[in-house]
Amino acid sequence: MRLELRAARNGEVLARLDRALPGGEVIRDGAHLRVGLSTALGLDGLRQAAAVAMRSLRSSGGTIAWQIDDQLVAAPADQVRALVEGSSFGAYDAGLRKRGYAARTEATLVLDVDDSLAAGARRQLRIVTHLERARDLANLPPNELTPRALAAHALGLQQPHLTGEAHGRTWIEARGMGAFAAVASGSAEEPQLIVLRYDPPGARDELVLGLVGKGVTFDSGGVSLKPAAGMQNMKGDMCGAAVVIEATAAIAELGLPIRVLCVVPSTENLQGGRAYRPGDILRAANGTTIEVTDTDAEGRLLLADALHFARTEGATHIVDIATLTAAMTTALGDLYGGWFCADDDFAAEVETAARTAGELVWRFPLHPRYRSYVDSDFADLKNSSDLKQAGSILAAEFLREFTGDGPWAHFDVSGPSFLRRRRPDYALDPGGTGYGLRLLVELAQRLSG
Repeated sequence: MRLELRAARNGEVLARLDRALPGGEVIRDGAHLRVGLSTALGLDGLRQAAAVAMRSLRSSGGTIAWQIDDQLVAAPADQVRALVEGSSFGAYDAGLRKRGYAARTEATLVLDVDDSLAAGARRQLRIVTHLERARDLANLPPNELTPRALAAHALGLQQPHLTGEAHGRTWIEARGMGAFAAVASGSAEEPQLIVLRYDPPGARDELVLGLVGKGVTFDSGGVSLKPAAGMQNMKGDMCGAAVVIEATAAIAELGLPIRVLCVVPSTENLQGGRAYRPGDILRAANGTTIEVTDTDAEGRLLLADALHFARTEGATHIVDIATLTAAMTTALGDLYGGWFCADDDFAAEVETAARTAGELVWRFPLHPRYRSYVDSDFADLKNSSDLKQAGSILAAEFLREFTGDGPWAHFDVSGPSFLRRRRPDYALDPGGTGYGLRLLVELAQRLSG
């Protein structure tokens, strides 16, 4: 999607809200596009209107122009943000490997705004450009997006004050990351611990924001094999990784004065003669021993070592984002992301960032009594419970054992990160959505002040 800041020209489609139409309905009337808006949805409704309007140009390309609506109960700057974000959602095409994809005509968003709003529009375009790249990563096939390919993408990011490194199997094992190494043991693909560091001048000395993302580029479930139906969607088990990598790049491009440490443990989770098994006992980098009771509960094993690494490398505040449990999708569907935080002050910052960014989140409880359900008779912990209750909470309690001292928030987002169906709002098709990226950038903006 391209962005131009000017008035509409002859022949270009001028979109306008029409409260007489149902939300999401679009009617073309010559050079005008009437788009229905549910007034109860406010800015979210405006994002949806912009998305469905832009979707109408997805195959043909062209230009849609918007003006700020003086009757909408929202600040002009917020309207600009919503229009840019919604248009990006509507313009995005997941068919990266379809014939003719590269030759398609690009859609253009025109905003008729004054100079006071132009900077905000350009800022949001930078953010949604990285969101689209995160979606691309999630939608690439697993034979292309291997852990090494994901690492190459991350290390190829060119932003001021952003550096990176990636480490393979030998380094991971030498660092004592026994949980991560075990998950990677069944795949011939080299695992990667991807580390990005953003260290700008003028950043707050006492604060380092750690962003940790689950990077399983394909998840068969390992020995605890998943059902065949829908397994092709398990290429999306690296959505958290895509989001933290591109959020870090967006933060660097915006020049936010905050230090960021991005950590991505990336591997495939497959069967094989060297694959880890139920009954194995692993030793994580912090010394904790873990009994494996389910090889399909691999994400928390990767994150255990990655969270410990992020804290020991200096992260003072950590946010992890992962497509972790089916239980959370059962609870919230594919609209909201569930999250956990034991620090109420940090939670307030996260909540405000989510609300400002327009990301739908729902906080779940942590409580010491849940911790006992991941006790093991043979090790310090087990990686899953046979108790068919509170699965997402038990996973969060497991992760808390590896977060060290300092604020930490955990996002469990299988549902909204990778869609299995078309979702009419935002004109979202099946595949990656980039969920969480806008929240992370907004959080970095808040913490940098």
